[in-house]
Amino acid sequence: MTQPPSRGSSASALDERHKDFPGFGPADFDVFAIDGLEPRMSALISGIRPKLEELGSRLSPELSVLSGTEFHPHVAKHARRTVNPPSDTWVAFAANKRGYKAHPHFQIGLWGTHAFIQFAVIYEAEGKAEFARRALERLDEIYALPPAGQGYVWSGDHTRPEAAPHDGMSRDELRALFERLRTVKAAELLCGVHLDRSDPLLQDGEAFVRKAESVFQTLMPLYLLASR
Repeated sequence: MTQPPSRGSSASALDERHKDFPGFGPADFDVFAIDGLEPRMSALISGIRPKLEELGSRLSPELSVLSGTEFHPHVAKHARRTVNPPSDTWVAFAANKRGYKAHPHFQIGLWGTHAFIQFAVIYEAEGKAEFARRALERLDEIYALPPAGQGYVWSGDHTRPEAAPHDGMSRDELRALFERLRTVKAAELLCGVHLDRSDPLLQDGEAFVRKAESVFQTLMPLYLLASR
C-alpha cells in the first residue's frame, strides 16, 4: 500500500504562518442542544464555523503535502435545512475545489457528544466498489493501519454519531464493512478518531491540530487507495 510522505520543511514553514488555533470548548458542543433551526444555526455560524474555516485553511496545505495533490476545504453550510436543525457540523477536505461528497475526503467536525477527525467515503462517492475491491485485497494492511490504543473507530454511516472501536474489531468485521461498501449502493465507510467533548486535548488548540495531522498521516494510505 502506498505510504504518504513524512511532514517536511515545507509543512513546518506553513505551520509558522498561522496563529494558534483556539480549540473547542463546552459552548461549542452545547450549540447542538439549542432548540430550533434558526437559533441553532445562528450559534453555529457565530461560534463553530469560524473555527472550522480556520482549520480548513490551516490543514489543507498539510494534506496537500501528504498526498501530493492540492486539497481544498469545504465547510458545511446546512443550506438545505428548512425545519430540523443540524445534529453535527464539519469541514471536509477534498482534492476537488467544487465539492467533496463525490470524492474520498477527510473531515473534522463536532457532534454534541464528541469531535471527530476522519477519512470518509460517503454514499455519493464515485468508485466506491472499486475502492472496496482493492481494500479487500489488502485487508491485512488496512487492519494494521490504525495504531492500537489511539481511539480509532470505524463507521458505515456518517449520519450517526456511533462508531465501532478498531481495537475491538475483528478482521471479519472489517471485511464486512468493505463488502457492504462493494455491494450496497448507499453504503459508506469512515475511519478516524472520536474525542469525547470532555477530552482536555480539545481545549488545547495546537495539540488538537497536531492530533489531526497525525490522524491524516495515519489514514493517508486509505485515501491514496480510494483515489486511484
